[in-house]
Amino acid sequence: MIKSGKQMSKKCKIKEAFQRAQKGHNNKAKLVASLKSRYNKLEDKTLFHEEFVHYLKYAMIVYKREPTVENVIEFVAKFSTSFQCPPKTEEEEEKGEEEEEDDDEEDDHPFLSFIFNFLLESHKANSHAVRFRVCQLINKLLGSMAENAQIDDDLFDQIHQAMLIRVTDKFPNVRIQAALAMTRLQQPMDPDCPTIDAYMMILENDSNAEVRRAVLSCIAMSPRTLPKVLKRTRDIKENVRKLAYQVPSHWKITLFTINMHLTMCLHDAEAVREVVCARLLPAWLLRLDGNVVELLHKLDVENCAQTALDTLRAIFTSTPADELLQNNLCVFIRKLIPLDSLSCENVLYWRALCEFIKAKGDEGDEMLEQVLPDAATYADYLYGYLKAVPVLSEEQRADFNQLELVMTKEFISQQLIHLTGCLDTNEEGGRRRVLTVLQEMLALPQTPPSLVSLLTEKLLALIPDDHRRTQTVAEIISDVREPIMEASQPMNENESRKQQVQLAEVKVRILEAKQALEDCITAQEFSRAAELKDSITGLENHRNQIIQDIAESSQPADKEIRTEKNDPETLLRCLTMCAELLKQMNIKTRMSPTISALMSSLILPSIANAHPAVRNMAVVCLGTCALHSKELAKTHMVLLLQIAQLDEVKIRISALRAVIDLLLLFGFQLLSDRPATQTERPSHSPDRQEDETPAAEDKGDAPEDSAQSILIMLSDFLDSEVSDLRTETAEGLAKLMYTGRISSAKMLSRLVLLWYNPVTEDDTRLRHCLGVFFQLYARESRAHQEVVEECFLPTIRTLMNAPATSPLAEVDINNVVELLVELTRPSALIKPSTNTEEVCVHDYLAVRVCGEMLKDPTAPEVRLYAKTLSNLELSTDGTIRKDLLTLLQQITQVVKDRICLRAVEKMIDQLADSREQAELLTASALQPLDVNADGRHTNSSNLHIHRIPTQALHTHHHFRAVEMCSILCLTRFICSWRQFSSFKRIISYYQNVVKWIKICLPLSYSVSVQTKIPQAGRGTVNINLVSVPCFSAETATEDPSKSAKRPKRGNFFFFFCILI
Repeated sequence: MIKSGKQMSKKCKIKEAFQRAQKGHNNKAKLVASLKSRYNKLEDKTLFHEEFVHYLKYAMIVYKREPTVENVIEFVAKFSTSFQCPPKTEEEEEKGEEEEEDDDEEDDHPFLSFIFNFLLESHKANSHAVRFRVCQLINKLLGSMAENAQIDDDLFDQIHQAMLIRVTDKFPNVRIQAALAMTRLQQPMDPDCPTIDAYMMILENDSNAEVRRAVLSCIAMSPRTLPKVLKRTRDIKENVRKLAYQVPSHWKITLFTINMHLTMCLHDAEAVREVVCARLLPAWLLRLDGNVVELLHKLDVENCAQTALDTLRAIFTSTPADELLQNNLCVFIRKLIPLDSLSCENVLYWRALCEFIKAKGDEGDEMLEQVLPDAATYADYLYGYLKAVPVLSEEQRADFNQLELVMTKEFISQQLIHLTGCLDTNEEGGRRRVLTVLQEMLALPQTPPSLVSLLTEKLLALIPDDHRRTQTVAEIISDVREPIMEASQPMNENESRKQQVQLAEVKVRILEAKQALEDCITAQEFSRAAELKDSITGLENHRNQIIQDIAESSQPADKEIRTEKNDPETLLRCLTMCAELLKQMNIKTRMSPTISALMSSLILPSIANAHPAVRNMAVVCLGTCALHSKELAKTHMVLLLQIAQLDEVKIRISALRAVIDLLLLFGFQLLSDRPATQTERPSHSPDRQEDETPAAEDKGDAPEDSAQSILIMLSDFLDSEVSDLRTETAEGLAKLMYTGRISSAKMLSRLVLLWYNPVTEDDTRLRHCLGVFFQLYARESRAHQEVVEECFLPTIRTLMNAPATSPLAEVDINNVVELLVELTRPSALIKPSTNTEEVCVHDYLAVRVCGEMLKDPTAPEVRLYAKTLSNLELSTDGTIRKDLLTLLQQITQVVKDRICLRAVEKMIDQLADSREQAELLTASALQPLDVNADGRHTNSSNLHIHRIPTQALHTHHHFRAVEMCSILCLTRFICSWRQFSSFKRIISYYQNVVKWIKICLPLSYSVSVQTKIPQAGRGTVNINLVSVPCFSAETATEDPSKSAKRPKRGNFFFFFCILI
């Protein structure tokens, strides 16, 4: 086809425009205007369309976001949308329908329609780069249009359908651009809008954080979409959470589940907190005209006081110091809020402000004096309000309004008590007055039980000495439980009986006289009636005298006695004060006689109380008190264990906490009956052997042992249907393992399975606790990583063998493998080992995995193991790489799965560039002795046995290296018929030695053979005999109490050298 010069000129113009558009410094507006002018002059625009698309395709095949390509895409979007009519004015909108139809026709410009059609035809291209650029261009075209722009309905539907397909693309960048392109296509008020449905599906299910973030940036807020947006505030990615907190700042605060999300965001990462403090809270305050008290009202401070305090601290932090006191949100009179003006919101604001200023130290002393009076004045103010708190009877508690009023007053009282911590108690008079008020309030029977713990805490904070604290609390407990009462004077029973008889006779005579008086009045016998009236008056006087005599005889004497009260309310009040005292005491403070008296008279009798709340507080006191005395802990440990298994759930949890705390402090030596073992230092090494401190796994040979019984009990609690008990047990086990009190691969496997179990999905505390524990535990030391490595195979076997009805069948095994591999990665250690001779944990894991693959090459998990091998971080040790290479080569001979073979072959290629076999043997830490090194000629019939001293093997890395070598069980016999004429004799000796070894030693020992051929005519056959524990599917999953002891490593490590 021969083109005219005019056509060639037009083509050069388009090409020049695309070339100039690639440069960022060029003015694209002028470029667009120039090309548009050229386009408008053309009569036949078809060729222009074809040439324009021709040059556009060069940019669309580039996936990488190069600046030149991005400039071209921007130029195409601006040029395409430049043909749209400018936005209509108000006068143009008032024109007739005919003009509007003409405008609609102008909106659908041929070039813009052509570009859209071209992009829609290309969105299903095989190239992900083309799909990405298509979605990007559609996004920019729609975004460059005017706000009130209109497009054809059919074109709208086509774009909509295409982008709905592309938001499910397998490439995240394509999904991002498709989601952004649908921003102007969503209809928030339509309950069936497919765009909104697609957005909500992406927020819930998309695995890429950037895709979720893109949807958050463009989704329209509505009552339907807000819950999905708020759910992203708990996203695993920090950037997504940050953006999720910015979106609701432009929405009505009444629709925001404010307490739950503020609680999380104010304890989130630093970047998220900055977003909340800089954007979310100021936006809400702006909507409330800066009224912080109104914001607190919406926070529901009575139910979420801590969230409100965190919010106020965030607001105060971003407020200049000189403006803190200018916001007169609380009306102060003599630096106090009037009692009748106190509310939950203003008293909490007062407390938060005082605590914030107090935290500034010396800088805030002057400011604090402006919002808080002296200690004595405030103590009287507090005493006046606390005494006014009413005490409801059982009938009044049934009235919800009265109950709500009392709860509000108790909340205000709590905040006022917290404010005592901000008072200046350096002045002795003020401090004594505060102490007096707190003691009186604790001794008053009408003080609400909810305030007892807080009052005791503030009282003890003002008393620095533990001895004085104990004496003060003991005196209050004595006054509460045994109040002073006046003793009545004992009366003579006969005299009292006579007075009562006289009183009864007089009352009867009065009744008879009154009856006669009525009869006389009826019969009109007025003289007789007058006599009866005088008689009645005399009888009433006599009756009053008898009553006065009885009252005087029963008046109490001046004698006072103490009466012990054992009602549940009194016991609970006393136990609460005792528990707070024990918590505040120094852990090194020994048991005083006063505490011992409280233990015998109050705590232990309350253990058997019928009231559950009393029993629970008594258990708390017993567990806390036992922390101060090892003998006391040893005495009552059995009692706590029984309570942890038999009582109500809440009391069981309290007893379990006490048991965990005692084990953390004293260790499992607490359960030993021998006094000598109680003074031994507890070992924190998870590699301790059977004859050392009693670790968890070393108790299997004594089922009756107390330590093993405790671990079995804790293991059973992990399967409990009560989520709180299960969570508390998991947290306790995590603490015991992290501190080195127990070291158990099986228990760690249980915790991993519990973390992944779908049953615990709603248990946020459990998931968070274990998630933090796994990271800290594995990174703490290499010994911990070895425990994780040992639990790898048992965990995978449990998941693979889980029945279809088990919740564990839903667990993603690949995710579990990735977690365990990451936890055992050597580079993840906080303090990497400086010992270069230690073998990498991943090396042991690789050997175990290879052994599993060779055990059953047709098992379905072989593919999973092959993938695991490719993710391991192997060491550079030449011998280990050579042994793994040999194992992998054996795997390729027995495994038939193609995907598995490709993964194994890839790993073989990575290991193939290691050193030569002879150099590896020389550099190996396990190289056998060569008795021919001196070059002397030795008779081939002689058999020399050399034993390496066990002292040389008493290091941990030697043990593990020996264990790994024995697991390999490789046979390397490299000889040739041509090199040795006496080869048959070599074979004979070799077979005899191996036969002798196998007959004399148990099955738990492995034999490996190595040979060296340094010169023709002479060589060595080295047989390595190593003791090693048996690792099988049965022993890895059996009960800890039935597991056998692990053989001691290094005791039977020999080198048999057959000399030729």
